[in-house]
Amino acid sequence: MRMIPKQPLDTGSQAELRVFDLLRAAFSGADQSNWFAMHSLNLPWHHYKRFGEIDFVVCGPEGLLVLEVKGGGVTCREGIWETRDRKGEVHRLRESPFKQAETALHGLSSRLGALADAFVVGYGVVMPDVQNLPASAEWDRVTLADARDVHRFEHWLKRLFALWRGKDPRKPQATPEALRKLQQHLRPDFEAVVTLYQSAHEIEQRIARLTEDQLRFVDIVEANERVICSGGAGTGKTMLAQELAKRWSAEGLRVALACHSPWLKACLARSAAPGVTVTLLDSIRVTAQRAGIEKFDALIVDEGQDLLNMDALARLDVALSSGLEGGRWCFFHDRNNQSGLCGEYSPDAYHYLDSLGPARIPLTTNCRNPLPILRRINDTLKADLGNAGVGDGPAVRELKVSFPEDAAQSLQAELGRLIDRDGFQPSDIVILSPREFRDSCAARLPGVGGLRVVELDEYSPSCVVSNAIGYAQISNFKGLESQVVVLVDLPLPGTDTSMREVHYVGMSRARSLLSMICT
Repeated sequence: MRMIPKQPLDTGSQAELRVFDLLRAAFSGADQSNWFAMHSLNLPWHHYKRFGEIDFVVCGPEGLLVLEVKGGGVTCREGIWETRDRKGEVHRLRESPFKQAETALHGLSSRLGALADAFVVGYGVVMPDVQNLPASAEWDRVTLADARDVHRFEHWLKRLFALWRGKDPRKPQATPEALRKLQQHLRPDFEAVVTLYQSAHEIEQRIARLTEDQLRFVDIVEANERVICSGGAGTGKTMLAQELAKRWSAEGLRVALACHSPWLKACLARSAAPGVTVTLLDSIRVTAQRAGIEKFDALIVDEGQDLLNMDALARLDVALSSGLEGGRWCFFHDRNNQSGLCGEYSPDAYHYLDSLGPARIPLTTNCRNPLPILRRINDTLKADLGNAGVGDGPAVRELKVSFPEDAAQSLQAELGRLIDRDGFQPSDIVILSPREFRDSCAARLPGVGGLRVVELDEYSPSCVVSNAIGYAQISNFKGLESQVVVLVDLPLPGTDTSMREVHYVGMSRARSLLSMICT
């Protein structure tokens, strides 16, 4: 049976780990694509919105089962259920395990809506450490798997499915299409990851649901040693690079997460999982030595278009166990041209990487930018940022001025509108420019109401100063994002082809609102 996720992580329950292995071994002779089980608890850095109290959901042609797992000793006295863990500590249950499973099933069925009509549904309880429970009117014996039943776990599952199918005999087996829809309905709300943040404080955690193609990417990576993943700005490459690094690290691999930008490195390092080493290309060998590692077991490269040249690939090759040709790696890159901003891109380097036989995964759903920003970028720059995943949002604001003095006044007025009228906090806003701060119109702001503009840097790539607005050069802000972006010191998009890459990066950083003051 296919397990989602593929590998169990520490749940704190040895019983759940045992059941995970039992489920994985079940129905091994059946079509694996038609049987899957979801383990709902304690995946690291994940947040479960719907099914946090369900230990396992088992799905196949015979129906859908909710399994409640209780490890250790189990007792029931005068209707009060208690469990005893490995340390001998006793825990009283608010309701019986069978009632817990039944309640969880009802909650799941109500959220499935009409989709539940395609399945026979039921529940069961697994107590792998006890046996000889007395008969009770409270439960049907078939719904319980004790220490004897786990030795023939697939046989017990078949009996359990037969029990619930007998209660609804007219319902046919679930079709592969219904199972596919069920999995896609469960997983987007079942699994969520923490995206890269921009915040007024230390951390802003914005939960980004994995879209269907991104989930497919994660599954494919688990089945391939080498992957090239391409996608426009905002399609979740950095988010997925972080998630993949956590998963590989959880398998016991020593993982290097490499990039070109010191600013991006600082953000990645701030939320890196244990066992993941975030590094710049130029210092990857020194970073490995400091970590006591001769070579890394796995390599992930973010913003890979900045490192797609033969010199960079040679440095990555010597830092990876078995090299690029035989090692385990994933290369995230933007398929849109960003040359000239930072790093160096060589088509020959990409062709070499592609010749090593990697799986090629396109990301086609934009999970950062609202539809008005996507349309403005596509219409003027002819760049593909993927399909809209965020939905509609406020219109892009554009103002054209003739002189630098007018630009500073217009910027002051726009910042006032964003804060006083639109309700944004100063730290929600980042001013982006192709120029250094001293040469920007932002340097000529008179300052009103105690507001001030602070220059961001690689050590503080988000604004941490109270009542202050951040400022950064566009080339440094690659790979990062902000709720509101005010773009200055640039012509109107599409009027100067030499500025296309600068416009592309600057405009695509905004999560909610984009404002442009063009000279």
